[in-house]
Amino acid sequence: MDFVATWLVSAIAVGAAIWLTPGITVVGGAYAGPLFTALFLAIVNASIKPLLNIIGLPFTILSLGLFALVINALMLELASFLSRNITHAGIVIDGFGSAFFGAIIVSIVTMIVGGIVR
Repeated sequence: MDFVATWLVSAIAVGAAIWLTPGITVVGGAYAGPLFTALFLAIVNASIKPLLNIIGLPFTILSLGLFALVINALMLELASFLSRNITHAGIVIDGFGSAFFGAIIVSIVTMIVGGIVR
């Protein structure tokens, strides 16, 4: 049940990013897009993100933590790419700026909704 709750919270956060960020659009269905993107975002965050955090640690320290937002944006881009190409449902991100602000929104909404659910 914990995985399903986390997945639904992430799907709500991706839906909020779609709604609030101008450069992010849904492909493959209004519900399927955020659900599959949230699924692949969880997979990418569990597998690739820890390695990137270790590699980018010097840049994160030098930028006082702002490079972590860049890593989050890259993970959102990768999850979007994987969900669109594997399941043909997901989100399309126009550019890095949209991914950056979308990742910020996903982080904030996940924190708020996750705190309410728990």
